[in-house]
Amino acid sequence: MRDDRLPVLLGVGQVLGNRDRTVAGAREPLRLVADAVSAAGQDTGAGTGGRLLREVDSIAVSHVASWGYDDLAAKLAERIGAGPSHTFAAPVGGQWPVALVNTAAARIAAGESRVALVAGGEASASMAVLARAGVDPAVDLGWSAEPGGQPAFDPDDLGSAAMQLAGLVLPTRVYPMVDAALTHALGESPAQAQAWSAELYAGLSKVASENPCAWNPMVTSPSDILRVGPVNRMICEPYPLALNANPLVDMAAAVVVTSVAVAREHGVPDERMVHVWGGAGAEDAADVVARPDLAVSPALGSALDRTLAAGGLATADLDVLDVYTPFPVVPRLVGRHLGLALPDLLGVTGGYSAFGGPLSSYGLHAVVATARRLRAGARTALVHGGGGYLTRQHAVLLGRSAHEDGYVGDPVPKDTAEPGPAPVVLADGDVHEVRVEAGTVEYDRNGLPTQGFLLARTPDGRRLAAATPRGDAASTAVLTVFPDGPTAPPGPHAVGRTVRATVIAGHAQLDPV
Repeated sequence: MRDDRLPVLLGVGQVLGNRDRTVAGAREPLRLVADAVSAAGQDTGAGTGGRLLREVDSIAVSHVASWGYDDLAAKLAERIGAGPSHTFAAPVGGQWPVALVNTAAARIAAGESRVALVAGGEASASMAVLARAGVDPAVDLGWSAEPGGQPAFDPDDLGSAAMQLAGLVLPTRVYPMVDAALTHALGESPAQAQAWSAELYAGLSKVASENPCAWNPMVTSPSDILRVGPVNRMICEPYPLALNANPLVDMAAAVVVTSVAVAREHGVPDERMVHVWGGAGAEDAADVVARPDLAVSPALGSALDRTLAAGGLATADLDVLDVYTPFPVVPRLVGRHLGLALPDLLGVTGGYSAFGGPLSSYGLHAVVATARRLRAGARTALVHGGGGYLTRQHAVLLGRSAHEDGYVGDPVPKDTAEPGPAPVVLADGDVHEVRVEAGTVEYDRNGLPTQGFLLARTPDGRRLAAATPRGDAASTAVLTVFPDGPTAPPGPHAVGRTVRATVIAGHAQLDPV
């Protein structure tokens, strides 16, 4: 492939803001992102950053959830003095940073772009601080007011009507249910699964402790992670707070994607270039209730397999692998699919909990850290991102040198959705005897179980999805894997149990059979 079509990451940058959580330290997301862009420009080398940024002809930004913007890409273009002919603002989704890097590389390879910028960031921690202090960011601090404020929220983004009826509308509920289904399918006990998760997150905390951009750069032990108490309360079984994503952070990242030819025009030495080989994406059924089996992710397998196959690589050929880690079950699924042991899944950032999870822009930080590993001597790397409820997946390969075939990616995601079981229509008074497929119990801030959520099958194969009535202790007791409370070790599976579900006002009152 010609040098003017050979895509490379030339500059990478990231910033960490307001870790002390003060009003004075609050920076608007636009400023954080602009600072990351400036850092990426400086990182291009040979003093060409400012001039190269002015040549940007394509800007793509990940979704910003902490502040509203009509056109963030245009604001960034104004700040760097660029006049891009192509801009894109991604919707919500953690797969987007990886997908946007892949798409930028594809456009370079196709001759549709010469210099592309991908950026994103959040100021969720500062927004919480300002709200508690009664400070209006637009009025009192001069943050952007076009439109400003919290972005509009579409309830449909939470999930399908069936998911909303069943209460399966929060990642903190759905991912633990996937964990429960996978644990049962593997023949492992809840205690074994929890121990694996704690060991993984302890390892991630060690990685984060060595990352200057990490939000929580403190090493944590597996026992600390599993010790449930006031500062580490149970959220949804089997995940206490320490095994959940941490979105309340202020972070931003940016990468500059161009071609080998443009880089050389600017006098950048070859050793600073990180080659984008390309990647692939896939999408599962958006409706979790309609999926055939919660213990597998066809989209995840498809994105990983197609990415590796396009690069002609086996898993063992990767020097660096960074897996999206909003909850432990995601790297667990990746490890199972690729045949990797736990140490192989620790990545380069420290994960969504210890490093911090700036929502839809987290993957850019993984790309930044991975690029630096490649510059330091690694040869090949794969970065993975995921969005929704294990719904959308994307992976991209990066290399120290160019792939022999140039860009080998496919930025268009593949639809991997498969037909699922027929749903049970919830009618008040109906009684169903069902086998639990997946379940979790949610706890309140006082450490008390408040509500259960389940997917289950009727004897004729239909799918029942429902939440228990809030405060119904007897129903949550049927689903819990902590019969002696969350401070005690977990007991046997809830998955596989046969229970009687009585429909009451759209909820399922549960009784053992």
